[in-house]
Amino acid sequence: MRYPQGGGLTSERQAFREALRLEAAGWFAEGLTNQVIAKRLRVSERSVQRWRRTWREGGRRALRSSGPMCRPKIGPEQFAVLEAELDKAPIAHGWPDQTWTLARIQAVIRRRLRVSLSIAAVYQTMRRGGWSRQAPARRALERDDAAVASWMKDTWPHVE
Repeated sequence: MRYPQGGGLTSERQAFREALRLEAAGWFAEGLTNQVIAKRLRVSERSVQRWRRTWREGGRRALRSSGPMCRPKIGPEQFAVLEAELDKAPIAHGWPDQTWTLARIQAVIRRRLRVSLSIAAVYQTMRRGGWSRQAPARRALERDDAAVASWMKDTWPHVE
């Protein structure tokens, strides 16, 4: 199951855990051992070890909550830049044909906006911006209906 916030924690629970880490920071400064701190806070010693390492590297400030985890998002200004890039043809970005795929859009976002998104996040971003998957409006001029019918009649049964 996916949670709307990092680890499934509510904001109250995130604040509670941050308070534990900050309380532990005070005891780190006093020189208490990991075992004693873990027992006082009723957490695992491994958690206290991670907190102590973080505290040594970045101080008390490093133990503060960084907020809920979520997919990186593109703001309205960045989306306008992306749309301007997409209005240029894929050929302008170095691809040999006129097809925009999610992977190609992902590459444009990474190069132009300096944001790394997964394919799923690119799809959600495009959908949120009003874009949809497209199919050709008409058949290709080069299509030969007689050849297609012949292939369906003669070749397809053997392939199947």
